[in-house]
Amino acid sequence: MTMDINRYIDHTLLKADAAPDDIAKLCAEAKAYHFASVCVNSCYVPMAAAALKGTDTKVCCVVGFPLGACLSTAKAAETRLAVEAGAEEVDMVINIGMAKAGEWDYVKQDIAAVVAAAHPKAIVKVIIECCLLTDDEKVKACLMAGEAGADFVKTSTGFSTAGATEADVKLMRRTVGETMGVKAAGGIRTYADAAKMINAGASRIGASAGIAIVEEARHAN
Repeated sequence: MTMDINRYIDHTLLKADAAPDDIAKLCAEAKAYHFASVCVNSCYVPMAAAALKGTDTKVCCVVGFPLGACLSTAKAAETRLAVEAGAEEVDMVINIGMAKAGEWDYVKQDIAAVVAAAHPKAIVKVIIECCLLTDDEKVKACLMAGEAGADFVKTSTGFSTAGATEADVKLMRRTVGETMGVKAAGGIRTYADAAKMINAGASRIGASAGIAIVEEARHAN
């Protein structure tokens, strides 16, 4: 795992004050370390796509981020525009309030709107924000993501009350089986953190500390 940990990592910068120079640096780092993707807000997709053209690092953008409470049509429009601008992966936030209310048809249709706007050019990862859901709600959210045609489920935005946990990753992997990817994100800052999530079933890691994780992995061998 240590030799290819970089290919698990979505090199992420989603802070509100991230400036163009910061995104340029993020992309340069991603190229140098051959990360799986850079994950940025949608306004930076054109810049990231230009910087990463011809590399093995994809452009991922977040949609409906970080609250997930915007109109489904707005999420679909943001997705379509981001994909047209060069995004190859889309990390969308579910409507958490609707999930808490048990409005699962709404949740599924919300996801499906993004999937329809993204496929076939981009894959969709569905952020269920585990820290705000019960275990039963986490399972249901994962099932809705699968039924809506999404490609991944993802633990967290990193902007709520907590991030990824080993228990949540295991639960999500059990729920989706091998048919979908599982992305662990939020609070993953060390190689030990990343390895724990991968061993629990994560197939992708979202982290702003990707370089530190890779360097720690290298020195571990």
